[in-house]
Amino acid sequence: MQAIRTNATRITFAVASLIIGAAVAAPASAAIRSVGAGKTYATPCKAFAAAAAGDTIEIQAATYSGDVCAITKSNLTIRGVNGRPKINANGKAALSKGTWVVQGSNIVIDNVEMYGAKVVDKNGAALRLEGTNFTLRNSFLHDNENGILSGVNTSSTVILENNEFGHNGYGDGYSHNIYIGKVAKLTFRFNYSHDANVGHNLKTRALYNTIAYNRFSSLRSGETGSTAAGKPSYEINVPNGGTTFIIGNVIMQPTASNNPAMVSYGEEGTTGRNTDLYVINNTFVNDDSSRGTFVTVRNAATAAKLTNNLFSGYGTITNQTNAIKTTNYQALSVGFVNRAAYDLRPLASALIVNAGSAAGTASGNVSLSASASYKHTASSTARSTLGTKVDIGAYEVQ
Repeated sequence: MQAIRTNATRITFAVASLIIGAAVAAPASAAIRSVGAGKTYATPCKAFAAAAAGDTIEIQAATYSGDVCAITKSNLTIRGVNGRPKINANGKAALSKGTWVVQGSNIVIDNVEMYGAKVVDKNGAALRLEGTNFTLRNSFLHDNENGILSGVNTSSTVILENNEFGHNGYGDGYSHNIYIGKVAKLTFRFNYSHDANVGHNLKTRALYNTIAYNRFSSLRSGETGSTAAGKPSYEINVPNGGTTFIIGNVIMQPTASNNPAMVSYGEEGTTGRNTDLYVINNTFVNDDSSRGTFVTVRNAATAAKLTNNLFSGYGTITNQTNAIKTTNYQALSVGFVNRAAYDLRPLASALIVNAGSAAGTASGNVSLSASASYKHTASSTARSTLGTKVDIGAYEVQ
């Protein structure tokens, strides 16, 4: 009988406490404001302007073209209903920054599609974050100069879960699928980030990062998916360090990448930051047959902890000579269920099945055990194990 490791009281890395801390109870007078044809408000921005703290804005599925604005009110829930509404910037920008400039605090956005954000300085964002505490769920941000761009706010928690980010970036390497500035905490889980246009699939300067159970990948040249193929640089870039958990992710680098490193940590300096990095139970695949470093660590006094990772393809596991590497597995070619279709569940092998180690805990008694697995598209499943044995990589072999 298989045991399912849900461990609901723990929810990996205390994510639950972050969500609770970001939530604010709505006042008793909170209203539901409906947007769409025949509704009270014709466009989302008209509803945002009329809203009061605690309101919910429900956007009917339709295309809203050129509807750009600042969201100035706080404690709002904004959600698409009866399908996913499409927000097309269509050549317009709020405050010369992007489509929706989120200035209010404790904003939750759920189930929207946003595209077309462009500004003169080539840094336009579908969502520009300027308030404190923000959550995005179940959404699709694509073909913007930035999907999300946040500024500096060391009081803010950003939670991104169950989203798809694809083919964002101007193409100059300075704009990305997701670019989180110096905030207190980033929780990035159950997302699919792919095909950044020259920039990174995820870039974060947060002081504390939880990057768990996501898929980072890009299409091969000539392929078409939900977006055009991109040519990303880093799959994950944490340029200033900070306490960072990279756990249970599928991280795949295409041949047509702009940087041989897949994960980069600390490259721009870590002064004043913690430098503890935990890379646990990930599946890495490098399609470049001549170059590659799976995890590049610079400017970090603390030894990175790499445990139970599966490394497939050419490359060096890490450049950090004192990194603590435990029960990882590397091979030039690992057998997967369907690599051509990006199904990177490994085939049964004694070198993978039950070959992992107990990952233990980090400071603060934070569990490092992988309790979920990424499920396409932008979803997850509980990770099931046979007793106490742990498989290497992002999936348990069933």
